[in-house]
Amino acid sequence: MHQISIDISKATGFVDPEVYSKIKAEVVASHEQLTKGSGRGNDFLGWLKLPSLVTEDLTRKIKADAAKMKASSRWVVVIGIGGSYLGARAVVDALSHPFHSMMDQKEFPGLVYAGENLSEDYHAGLLEVLDKSDYSVIVISKSGTTTEPAVAFRLLKAHLEKKYGETDAASRIYVVTDAAHGALKKMADEKKYSSYVIPDDVGGRYSVLTPVGLLPIAAAGFDIDALIKGAKKMEKVCQSGSADENPAMVYAAIRNALYLSGKTTEIMVNFQPDLFYFTEWWKQLFGESEGKENKGIYPSGVGFTTDLHSMGQYIQEGLRMLFETTLSVNSPRTELRVPFVDGDPDGLNFLAGKRLSEINKMAEMGTLLAHVDGGVPNIRIGVPQINEEIIGQLIYFFEFACALSGYTLGVNPFDQPGVEAYKKNMFALLGKPGFEKEGESLRKRLE
Repeated sequence: MHQISIDISKATGFVDPEVYSKIKAEVVASHEQLTKGSGRGNDFLGWLKLPSLVTEDLTRKIKADAAKMKASSRWVVVIGIGGSYLGARAVVDALSHPFHSMMDQKEFPGLVYAGENLSEDYHAGLLEVLDKSDYSVIVISKSGTTTEPAVAFRLLKAHLEKKYGETDAASRIYVVTDAAHGALKKMADEKKYSSYVIPDDVGGRYSVLTPVGLLPIAAAGFDIDALIKGAKKMEKVCQSGSADENPAMVYAAIRNALYLSGKTTEIMVNFQPDLFYFTEWWKQLFGESEGKENKGIYPSGVGFTTDLHSMGQYIQEGLRMLFETTLSVNSPRTELRVPFVDGDPDGLNFLAGKRLSEINKMAEMGTLLAHVDGGVPNIRIGVPQINEEIIGQLIYFFEFACALSGYTLGVNPFDQPGVEAYKKNMFALLGKPGFEKEGESLRKRLE
């Protein structure tokens, strides 16, 4: 299986050669920090060698539980927020039939998601649908007290117990949580839920290759062995090599050089709708890792060609603080050609016989050249095809590059102190015990 590649030839012309050389040297130092575990946040480096450390015992248990869900459930509800669900959704959506939800006969359960928002209508609608179908739940939370997933689990646990009875409901609940502490761990032990551990040294956004991601991905019917194999291959690639050969080092260096040249917003571009949630996972990975201390590249995303008819104008001619990173997929999974039409009423017979993937690729190349001409640098990530092994490579590549880039930027890429600010205000406004004084102050500010 060919590995992913990186092409920065349409980006280097936008940076000062001396600045780029200096940044590459800093990335080399960051690589040493990361691989030797001497940098900030080094107590959260469990993901670094994770692909090599996933055991057969773990994957065997995951596959057994996935088989139970397949046998008993039409749907599997994945409860989690942020890194607790985005990685799994990125992989499942990328690999699924684009109209999976419309297919009458399904070999594996469909995945739906809860606890990633607090919308009353969303969760009420979900319960309404689940009234009519058999389902299981995977709840993912290290503490078990994060508001959004904890509320969703309360709702779904009550619904399951009412629908199936407490004993049968317990057999349909699968928990991914802390090894020893927390509300969810305590509940899992008491109710004897099938449970998995979130390693202490792996943060949420780096957790796709733990049971956080592997269990939902397996439940959806995909090959977690191949996913891990791809990540393991990329682990080996990223651990060594020069700043001009190691793809993660190349990516970290060019994006930081572009940042110093005033390109402060990075747009992840894909030409495949099934990569939408991969972009969402990437946005969290880089946004939460780098956006601190009033620094960091702002991660954004577009889906082309769709967004060429909405955001294309701004990207082409708006404020020049942008650069693009394109996920360029070479081979589709299927084949579909444009038919010939007598009389050529729409003027498209020049496309007759061509595969849609060829037309899409020429749209990609034309867009790249237009945007570069318009002052938008482009980094191209070459993706041979979308399958489990390649997705595994992409996951590890971006995780490693993100850590390198964070160190090069001078921040700790493994913490997220700013995430707590909204929670404190929300708790105070909701009247959580211990937050009374803050609540009174905040309500006055809102008057």
